[in-house]
Amino acid sequence: MRFGSTLRKTIYPPWKDKYVDYDKLKKLLKESDIDSPIEEEDDQWTADDESAFVDELCNVQLEKVHSFQVETYQKLRDRTSACEAKLDPLAVGLKPEQTEAGDANSSADNGEKKSEVSPVEREMILKGVLKELDNITKEVNELEKYSRINYTAFYKATKKHDRKRGEAYKLRAFLEARLSELPFNKEDYSPLLYRLSAMYSFVRQSLEGKKQEALSFSDSQIGGESFTSHKFWVHPENLLEVKTVILRRLPVLVYNPQTSKIAEGSQRDPTLTSIYFDNPSFSLYTNKVNNEPDAASLRLRWYGQLAEKPDVLFERKVINDGNSSEEQRFPIKDKYVQPFIKDTYKMEKSIQKLQERVGEESNEVEEFQKTVDDIQTFIKDNELQPILRANYTRTAFQIPGDDRVRISMDTNLALIREDALDMDRPCRDPDDWHRRDIDDAQMEYPFDGIRKGEINRFPFALLEIKIKGRKRYEWVDDLMNSHLVKKAPRFSKFVHGVAMLFEDNVNIFPFWRSEVDTDIRQEPQKAFEEEQERKAKAAEDEFAVGSLFGVRASPSFKPAVRSPVGSPAGPTSLRDRTPLRSSIDARSSLSHATKTNGKDKVGEEIDSDEDSTHASWDQSPFAKSTGLRSLLPSFSSSKYARAHQQRQVKLPPGVRDPGVWIKDQGPVRVEAKVWLANQRTFIKWQHVTILLASLSLGLYNAAGQTNGVAKALAVVYTLVALFTLLWGYGIYMYRNSLIHQRSGKDFDNRFGPVVVCLGLIIALCLNFGFKVRIRKMW
Repeated sequence: MRFGSTLRKTIYPPWKDKYVDYDKLKKLLKESDIDSPIEEEDDQWTADDESAFVDELCNVQLEKVHSFQVETYQKLRDRTSACEAKLDPLAVGLKPEQTEAGDANSSADNGEKKSEVSPVEREMILKGVLKELDNITKEVNELEKYSRINYTAFYKATKKHDRKRGEAYKLRAFLEARLSELPFNKEDYSPLLYRLSAMYSFVRQSLEGKKQEALSFSDSQIGGESFTSHKFWVHPENLLEVKTVILRRLPVLVYNPQTSKIAEGSQRDPTLTSIYFDNPSFSLYTNKVNNEPDAASLRLRWYGQLAEKPDVLFERKVINDGNSSEEQRFPIKDKYVQPFIKDTYKMEKSIQKLQERVGEESNEVEEFQKTVDDIQTFIKDNELQPILRANYTRTAFQIPGDDRVRISMDTNLALIREDALDMDRPCRDPDDWHRRDIDDAQMEYPFDGIRKGEINRFPFALLEIKIKGRKRYEWVDDLMNSHLVKKAPRFSKFVHGVAMLFEDNVNIFPFWRSEVDTDIRQEPQKAFEEEQERKAKAAEDEFAVGSLFGVRASPSFKPAVRSPVGSPAGPTSLRDRTPLRSSIDARSSLSHATKTNGKDKVGEEIDSDEDSTHASWDQSPFAKSTGLRSLLPSFSSSKYARAHQQRQVKLPPGVRDPGVWIKDQGPVRVEAKVWLANQRTFIKWQHVTILLASLSLGLYNAAGQTNGVAKALAVVYTLVALFTLLWGYGIYMYRNSLIHQRSGKDFDNRFGPVVVCLGLIIALCLNFGFKVRIRKMW
């Protein structure tokens, strides 16, 4: 179907005038139509024609679409907030923490306000809000379709220009630059949908008379088997640094096709090949791009070269509502793939072997038979055929036997046409399921033997992080929020390959296409600021949902004082160069607010993980200091020192200081490295003492009988050396006592180093001054 017809069928009538005027663009291009052919003398392309088309496409139409998208999305957010305001008087169930003395009055007021709403009025409000939610949800879906179809229209019009009028000037690069300035295609609608979902749940539970429950679940409710997946692009220049960051935490999972017990550490990362299926109308691709319910994909996958007879897997994946997925897979030999696709082979031999091994009545046999039948029926009903090949090298990171965090890095991604759509010039033999010219020759990346229009080499590496359960890992968050990676939440190799290699056959493109040819590297400061803005917006949405169900007292996000990029410690690692979790109060689950006597008091909670104890950065004196003190806040900026420099918080009524902490009870148990660190510091002080004493002794001996100045300075150096000796011993004994007492005092010292430095500076200045004076006298 021609794109003009697709656009006309997709238009949402109330927004008809806000879409790209595709017919006008075609008219400016002087493109001939069957109904209204253009005369030959009017088909000449001039500079004025070029200017008019570029201005209309990249200025008039793009600004129109961008402005409408931004305004409409903001209106939808405002309407959502209005619905929340209507439901707020009806909300029930407060946090237990809100029953403190400081909240008693406000809670009572809220209860009185809610009791004033009569049942009839309550039902009217709920039904009115439900109707408004339906309208908002419909417009959110239409706005997403609006953005996608207009995004495709810009690319289609640009392609027509470059193909028909682009002899002297190609417009694609200019369009991508303008799209980066007016990015109407980058809005994430998930937070808004989450808020709508929460209100839907509240309204329906209220109308049915059920108790309101927040939209949350625990790992026990999902069996602990739920994985959250995060996808990113990595620039080649940042690839090694990202790998080293991961390797500090997770080992490389070595793959060996011969055995899982013996693997050579020097072997190469395995190459994976996936062959994706679709039909000539690309219905699977279209459903996946449009996020249609139950969008499915089908592929064949194997490791290494096909000539090595690897295990080939048939895999079918269905995306259900809520982004949950259902997968079906079974192994198949390569010689049976074509008969299986043609419906002449139904895996009888594999089923028979399985029955002999586990029994005919086994559930395993039934599941295998069902998987085979479902996939074969899926191929037959959708008239599927091999369309696209994806070949890439995978590096996996995981602790053996521990799948809580799984990371994969795909590099050297090549997307190759595997279709036989053009019968006059097929890429693949129509009677075969794969390209023999690639597999028989055992081609590898960069596949130089493939014709130019049949291959697309993806310029970045693909990073995917899968986290099991709901636990947060600080180092993973640091990596995901750093400038080293770029988020690509809905990226798909299949979708990208079809969009790049079959752009004439499809009428819709994924949003990330315009970013492939751009430089995705970011400045650390810019990445930090974007993260702050994103977290503030997410916290606002979470607060709106939480307050509706009475599970959150206040917004959980507090902006960082500044980016850690400019910290005095200097950027020495990823932790210093990226937006650190410790430099912002992003641990919303650890932040809590208490109210005493009507005044807000912020309580701080220190999170202990596998690294160390972290304190909230924006509550420390180091973050609050300005002027000269910001350069020299203290002689220690360690996490330990910041943790013990927190402000004292007034305890709420009824709570007293226990005097002795639980951690301080029992016998003293100190790790050996603590004692050794104290002794090592003492030895360093004695080393400085010996150096100063040697200097003073040498100076005194070389002074002679008449040089009184040198002798005096030697005495000064001796005094400084003596002070260094006594100070080192004293601070060593002082720290010993702190360790024995489990004291919470700061271990840092500020007096001794300053005295030693000032003493040496004064002595050197006097030495220099006396020498200059003597030379002038001579």
